[in-house]
Amino acid sequence: MSTETESATALAELGRFFTIAGQRFDAGLPMPQMFSGAVDRAWHRLTEDPDEHAAFTVKYAHRRLRHAESGGEGFIDWVDAYEKACGPLPEIWFTDADGELDAEALGRYRTTGTVWAEWDCSPEPSDGDELTPVASYL
Repeated sequence: MSTETESATALAELGRFFTIAGQRFDAGLPMPQMFSGAVDRAWHRLTEDPDEHAAFTVKYAHRRLRHAESGGEGFIDWVDAYEKACGPLPEIWFTDADGELDAEALGRYRTTGTVWAEWDCSPEPSDGDELTPVASYL
């Protein structure tokens, strides 16, 4: 996959991830865990332009989100919501920031349908966000 194609794919997946984040926030659930280095790299690039980042998060999550440090490891509990809306997670979710695919983790996911991973961050609603959430679709 070319770097440009990978970057576009990561950004598209980030939008889907933010949609799930908004839905989880509306339902009173914890924010989803960002376990993909490749998708997180796209997020970091987006944060370099605060206005573009704000517009992107509002477009997909219907609220402003911020990048919050929140490390951990364990079961990734938002995968079912993603699969219901979009189908199976694509390979980019199992790709690190350097573009290396973790074939073992991808294989486990394809075999079991579950994801166990480490993460370093999650989205959080920005302080003072007064946007009214609306129904969203992936």
